[in-house]
Amino acid sequence: MKTIGLLGGMSWESSLEYYRLINQIVRERLGGLHSAKSILYSVEFAEIEAYQHQGEWDKAGEILIHAAQALERAGADCLLICTNTMHLLAPQVQAAIDIPLLHIADATAVAIKKAGLTHIGLLGTEFTMTMDFYKGRLIDQHGLHVLIPPDAPRQQVHRIIYDELCLGKILPDSKATYQAIIADLVTAGAEGVILGCTEIGLLIKEGDTAVPLFDTTYLHAATAVDFALGDSD
Repeated sequence: MKTIGLLGGMSWESSLEYYRLINQIVRERLGGLHSAKSILYSVEFAEIEAYQHQGEWDKAGEILIHAAQALERAGADCLLICTNTMHLLAPQVQAAIDIPLLHIADATAVAIKKAGLTHIGLLGTEFTMTMDFYKGRLIDQHGLHVLIPPDAPRQQVHRIIYDELCLGKILPDSKATYQAIIADLVTAGAEGVILGCTEIGLLIKEGDTAVPLFDTTYLHAATAVDFALGDSD
């Protein structure tokens, strides 16, 4: 079994889910007392969040590169950046290490195409929903048609992530808000919806909507287990 490097803390609420899911999937596949070999480097999210909203991505990148290199030195065989938004810096991080970075958008796209879908809604932070590093990758590299909410609903999605989900607040009103936004995406043509922030799966679950949901946290974790167990293509 290979060792999974987890670059987490963005937020630690979802990093907990990564750790739980990775170990749960390993146990499901191998049985008994099996668990994953993993190393976690958890950053200080307040620093990262400040750089995000100030547009100082290079400074945030310095933190992530330092953490990724530490994970590689500690013996990680692959790297997961345990957040969608910070994949904006995935190329810089990958260039600074010699182990593979397993991209969360690729893991998600594989599952969408396996389900036979082509038109997909995307929820996440404002950065993830509007910037090309994520949406553009789904379109250009995977041939998907990506739909995002209009401005006002996008701001609601973004606010709930930072003001509630990253703080562990799971509120019924916010769930209803997300369900209404997802319903509008479906009306606009979405055949399924990407939960493109690693905290959204804490709020919205399969069965809460009329279309399939693609939980990026789970899909990223499962891809890491595939790599660790030698089951990846």
